[in-house]
Amino acid sequence: MKLTTLTTLLAALALTARAELKLPAIIGDNMVLQQQLANPIWGWDAPGTEVTVKFSGQTKTAKAGADGKWTVKLDPVPANAQPATISIKGSSAKELKNVLVGEVWICSGQSNMQWSVQASWDADLEIASAKHPNIRLITVPNVGTQEPQSDFKGAWAECSPQNVGGFSAVGFFFGRVLHKTLDIPIGLINNAWGGSAAEAWVNRGELAKDPRFKLLMENTKANEARLTSPAAKQKYEADLAAWKKQADEAKAAGKPFTARAPQAPDGWLRGNARPGNIYNGALLPTIGYGIKGAIWYQGESNAGRAYEYASLFPFMIQNWRKEWQQGDFPFYWVQLADFMAEKTDAEQATASQWAELRESQTKTQNVIKNGGQAVIIDLGEANDIHPKNKRDVAERLARWALVKDYGMKLPYRSPEFKSAEFKDGKAIVTLDTFGSTLRTVDVSEVKGFVICGEDKKWAWATAKIIGKDKVEVSAAGVAKPVAVRYAWADNPVCNLFSTDGLPVTPFRSDDFEMLTKPKQ
Repeated sequence: MKLTTLTTLLAALALTARAELKLPAIIGDNMVLQQQLANPIWGWDAPGTEVTVKFSGQTKTAKAGADGKWTVKLDPVPANAQPATISIKGSSAKELKNVLVGEVWICSGQSNMQWSVQASWDADLEIASAKHPNIRLITVPNVGTQEPQSDFKGAWAECSPQNVGGFSAVGFFFGRVLHKTLDIPIGLINNAWGGSAAEAWVNRGELAKDPRFKLLMENTKANEARLTSPAAKQKYEADLAAWKKQADEAKAAGKPFTARAPQAPDGWLRGNARPGNIYNGALLPTIGYGIKGAIWYQGESNAGRAYEYASLFPFMIQNWRKEWQQGDFPFYWVQLADFMAEKTDAEQATASQWAELRESQTKTQNVIKNGGQAVIIDLGEANDIHPKNKRDVAERLARWALVKDYGMKLPYRSPEFKSAEFKDGKAIVTLDTFGSTLRTVDVSEVKGFVICGEDKKWAWATAKIIGKDKVEVSAAGVAKPVAVRYAWADNPVCNLFSTDGLPVTPFRSDDFEMLTKPKQ
């Protein structure tokens, strides 16, 4: 026998000896399969190995490819709260126990989605009462990388007082509403990452192909070149040495030292803002798993680029749907809450990047199918970017899902701007109230409107409701108004709602150039 043949044979025998059926973390004990969907089940084994999957009277087979990966698709089955077992046999065998069938939702975004139950209002009561064995939770760790990942460290678990505290509050409260209302199992996948930028959640290759994001990608490449340069390494080492010296001197003098250590150049490279990083590290390992839809709470990190976000956000949603290959699945998001100081000057208040980001979020409803926005302009906190009332946020998201995906008849959509007519020194604003009627909250006077003339100088306005869907707006110093805005500020004082308790969506009637539009 030739030496090369013997070497190949020994290598093959060694591979066979080490062969083992492996499954990703997303597929395991306690998981929830999406009802009425051909659920993909996948894993890895020695190339060429035939793998058999048995579940609910079904038997599916697949052969591991050259890369070792195999995939089967189960036949759709209805929701089932009775624990079942999935048997998988390849070069070895595994049994997945306590598997349910119900509704599965991705819970994604930045810190306000990542914000935990234990850090929210009524945490003690919420945790103590969280005995929901038919709600299943799994959290994907924050991994940022340019290298596509196929797996992560995590496991499905039954929702309990012992584990719910660290889970996404918005995700949990959303899932709990669905569970109680529909009376079926709910699976929640939390992959949120605080401070993350939308571009980090998108396939970088797809971003690079789109000319709308040319500036974004140029800035990215410039940043990468700078951070990987010898100069960046030298500067970091010098800054670190200086920081350590200051720390030692403070310690020797018995003085407090609170300065943070300088960040290594590779911090951004491995972080949550580099295009493609979260897509590769935290999203990709879940793509393809059977889901009903996604809920999303993000935008704070992109507020300075709100103009770009009007294209980037729907692009991200479309990218997810394309790669998941489960059609235009539902995607519901939270509009940014009110935040930062209230400003008394109308001009200063109206110059708001956050207001522009909210508009970009609202516009996304007109761009994508099966999407919707939960407005929470009344639920924020001026001095905290993380408002602790997450229950109301989640319930407004749940209204969208219950109506659009589960056939219930409930108020679900905040009133939105429809048109404005300017005559006789007034603006007559018409809103789409979606079958409801307008009202004020707290005081009878309508608050939150500004108006301007041709000089584009904004002034606080007086407003009154003149019909179920109309508001009359005027200001003493504006004789011939040409534009009107509502709740257009970082932290607007506004009180216009539907009689169903949903706040009117912030809006503007004008198309004046945005503050965040990139300058030439």
